[in-house]
Amino acid sequence: MSDFLADYYLWIKALHVISVIFWMAGMAYLPRLYVYHSQAEVGSDKSETFKVMERLLLRGIINPAMIATLVFGLLMIWANPDLMKQGWFHAKLALLFLMFGAHGAYSKYRKDFAADRNTRSTKFYRIVNEVPPLLVVFIVILVIVKPF
Repeated sequence: MSDFLADYYLWIKALHVISVIFWMAGMAYLPRLYVYHSQAEVGSDKSETFKVMERLLLRGIINPAMIATLVFGLLMIWANPDLMKQGWFHAKLALLFLMFGAHGAYSKYRKDFAADRNTRSTKFYRIVNEVPPLLVVFIVILVIVKPF
């Protein structure tokens, strides 16, 4: 299996990057929907439309892309276990766990909106909208520059 992974490492890496792009696109858009949803009156057509959009985005794009990112990332580690010996990679994993936390929080916020239980302000969602892009900036720098 290891030989297979080594032979197809660049394909796995490409699929990992593609998955990350889809995951981050969704993670950038979902909290923006929350900003608009938090301004909609509970029970209104607008609010109900946002509920559908948020559910489809999370379940149809963000969750599958996150799972694909994780699977291809683990395959890359399996194919190249020396990654685990590099400091930049440990820092990347730490930031990745923060991204998983943001993903989980976004999922909870969607459930709150779906049940008409949102208690957070538009300003709150504008702030949490900045978390994934910030994490991505540092993750990409770590992966490309490998500063340590």
